[in-house]
Amino acid sequence: MTTSSQIGFVLVTCVLGCALGGHRYHGYQEEEAHHKKPVVPILKSNFDKHHDSWHYSYETGNGIIAHEHGYFKNKGDKKHETLVQQGKVTYHDEHGHPITLTYVADEHGFQAHGDHLPTPPPIPEAILKALQQTHQIEEESQYQQDNKQEYQQEHQNPHLQSQEEAYAHYYQRQEK
Repeated sequence: MTTSSQIGFVLVTCVLGCALGGHRYHGYQEEEAHHKKPVVPILKSNFDKHHDSWHYSYETGNGIIAHEHGYFKNKGDKKHETLVQQGKVTYHDEHGHPITLTYVADEHGFQAHGDHLPTPPPIPEAILKALQQTHQIEEESQYQQDNKQEYQQEHQNPHLQSQEEAYAHYYQRQEK
């Protein structure tokens, strides 16, 4: 059974909790209002949808201009059907300079281009030289492998009488 003092305690606790909680909430609202950023208006907005493609563009009050075109490539080919999106966005950095980003997203992934994007440093000369030498060695190795296979095929030729004839025939062909 509940006594009137217990009910009174619960009521007082609820009233105090609401009063203190409301005060904190009110302070939070004031703080949030103080830090609110101004609303940026949309100056222009356009969206056109066609049967297999779309195009949209917009411009905002703070200088952002964007547009995108999208379509399906190889539509109907379940193995090769690809969504292609191409677009451009221009905005301004903290110094007021325009930044432009162009992009394509297709079967090769997302490719972004812009003067503001980082680029890899140049390959050091020693590494570049080592890569070229490795490529040259691989080509020479493949050439030797091809010649060895050709020699083995000619050596198995029943029209040649001996191994000496096979060598001679092989080297005559190489000189031509």
